[in-house]
Amino acid sequence: MLLFHGSKSGIQGDIQPISRDKCDFGRGFYMGTDEQQPLTLICNFTAPVLYTVDFDTEDLRVLDLSLDLDWAFLIAFNRGKLETARSSALYTRISTLSDGFDVVSGAIANDRMFIVLDRFFNGEITDAALVACLSALQLGRQYAAITQRACDKATIVGEHALSPEELDALRDASELNRAKGIALAEAICREHRREGRFFDEIVSADR
Repeated sequence: MLLFHGSKSGIQGDIQPISRDKCDFGRGFYMGTDEQQPLTLICNFTAPVLYTVDFDTEDLRVLDLSLDLDWAFLIAFNRGKLETARSSALYTRISTLSDGFDVVSGAIANDRMFIVLDRFFNGEITDAALVACLSALQLGRQYAAITQRACDKATIVGEHALSPEELDALRDASELNRAKGIALAEAICREHRREGRFFDEIVSADR
């Protein structure tokens, strides 16, 4: 499949699973189905590059996540948001969810989704409101190659260095989309505020 990867200054050497630790699915090499999404991540850097990648998942072990609580909890775990639940069965299950896989595939989470996720983990909204928001804010799918074996199946087939004019336009579009997403999430959270369970209730039930 053809996917997209954004780099803040260009890829040097072979593709490796060496992103920062605090990424959605852990350290890896991240690619997405939506060309615009990686552009919003790199538009604030001075020399970003957008890559088109041919990714072959044949013979790879792929964890394919639905847009549900397991997806949200795995992101929370990798971003250090589950530490308060460390003694729970939930933490044990989620912390080992991607063990033994080469690739983790799931919905993209951007800053709009992070706001909703934070509200859920802070006890401000229920799981019903969270899932409804995530479903409405779909931004495409991402693939994290978390082993070198998976990275070796990713081949760069195109690259585009972004011009200053492109970067300016992307920054403006990113801010507009962020504002729209936050407003939509607020409306959905209000609609579902009396449905579902809060984070601490889920953790308590899973101890």
